[in-house]
Amino acid sequence: MITLISSLLVFLLVVMLHELGHFTVAKLSGIKVNEFSIGMGPKIYQKEKGETFYSLRILPVGGYVAMEGEEENSHDPRAFNNVHIFKRMAVVLAGAFMNFVLGFLAFTIIFSIVGYGSNEIDKVIENSPAMTSGLKTGDKIIKINSSPTRDIYDINSVISKNNDKEMNFFVDRKGELLKFSIKPQFSEENKMYLIGITSKIDHSFLKSISLGADRTLQMSKMIIQSIKMMFSGSFKMEYLSGPVGVVQLIGSESSKGFLNFLQILGLISVNLGVFNLLPIPALDGGKFLFLLIEAIIGKPINEKIEQGLSLIGISLLFSLMIYVTIFNDIGRLFNK
Repeated sequence: MITLISSLLVFLLVVMLHELGHFTVAKLSGIKVNEFSIGMGPKIYQKEKGETFYSLRILPVGGYVAMEGEEENSHDPRAFNNVHIFKRMAVVLAGAFMNFVLGFLAFTIIFSIVGYGSNEIDKVIENSPAMTSGLKTGDKIIKINSSPTRDIYDINSVISKNNDKEMNFFVDRKGELLKFSIKPQFSEENKMYLIGITSKIDHSFLKSISLGADRTLQMSKMIIQSIKMMFSGSFKMEYLSGPVGVVQLIGSESSKGFLNFLQILGLISVNLGVFNLLPIPALDGGKFLFLLIEAIIGKPINEKIEQGLSLIGISLLFSLMIYVTIFNDIGRLFNK
């Protein structure tokens, strides 16, 4: 039941925010929107307000914003095909933008609840390398060797790269810059080299916003790198997950608590944002590419060519989804 509810909630939020992005920018651009739909398949609810039908459909795995003149030419001056090309570009990009916003909000909430370990020492462990060297509570570790350390994650990262090598720790102690030579010790409990400190936890909202933005950016870069590796052949196809695998992952993480739910929500939302911006026909990135070409050559791409490329794009994406679902998702279920 947790898997079902959490999966529906994730898909609903991710899809709704994505389509809301398209819808809002279309409305702000003066484009006539015929229908705003969440879900696919048969309608279970529909209400007309103004010139737009608002629909809820039975399958919460997609959605769409049906704009006048989007699929075929219209003589209506407010049709998608008749408004300025920059407005059309903004509408196309708005869906992915909202996915990044949702990811950012999810990560920001996580950091505001959990806080983050700063570079200020909260406690020095008894008989540890840190205590032996003379580090004290309140000291701020601003640099290790030549590497700046903004937080405990930077500190642990530098230590893990050097292990048991002696390092120079540069510390700000009430405005005075001090240097300590410390050799980390291996912790059997944590299975890593440590110097024996705990950091002060920062719960400031502004810092949470900064970290939320940074996590969104870093995750986007990681996804782009994975896509590059996939096309270069260095990324194994068995690492991919289809709809069944994603539902399993959502259920597994959500059962561990609210913070894990937020983490998987942010991950999926950012994934969808990056994926939708790929220059593949049928995706938002492909539509943006067609508009960019139109802006360069001064006229739209031939309609039949665009439709043919979009059909190829849909076919390739659908084939990939079927392959991943059968050989990866279902294969993992049987292997269990």
